[in-house]
Amino acid sequence: MAKQLWLLRHGEAVPHGARSDSDRELTPRGEREARAAGRALARAGIEFDACWSSPKVRARDTAAHAGEELGVAFDEVSSLAAGFDRDDALELLHAHDDGACVLVVGHEPDFSQLVHDLTGARVALEKGGVAAILLDGAAAFLLALLRPRELEAMAGGPG
Repeated sequence: MAKQLWLLRHGEAVPHGARSDSDRELTPRGEREARAAGRALARAGIEFDACWSSPKVRARDTAAHAGEELGVAFDEVSSLAAGFDRDDALELLHAHDDGACVLVVGHEPDFSQLVHDLTGARVALEKGGVAAILLDGAAAFLLALLRPRELEAMAGGPG
C-alpha cells in the first residue's frame, strides 16, 4: 500500500545576515503562512501520522504553527537541516506502516530536488508552500503543489 510524503517549506524568515542561519526566525508573514498551511491541510481532511522538522528555528516554528492547526506534534531530524535527499526521505518513511501520511518541514533547494528525484517533476517550492508525493512501491507521483496564496484560500483566508 502507498505512503504519502508531504513537504512544507518553512515560511518567510528574517533576512540572511540578521542572525546566524540556524537562528533565523519567521517573520509575522511567515507565521501566517505556517498557520494557513496547517489550517488548509486540516480543512482538506489530511491526517498525519508524523511530522518531522529541520532543527533550524524557522522550520521548527513553521512545524509548530502548522502542527497546532493540524493537531500533530513534531520531532526534529538533523538531516532536514541541509542536504535532505531521497535516501533520507525514504528512511523516514520506512519507519511508518503502509498507508502512512508524513509531513516534513524543511528547506530549499532540498525539497524541489527531492520532488524531482522521486517523481521526475521540476517544481519551485515557495516559502510556505506544500508539495505532496504518493509513493507506491517503486513508483512516485506528485499529488499536489500548493503556493501560499492557494493554501490561504483553502484555509479560509488569513488567520
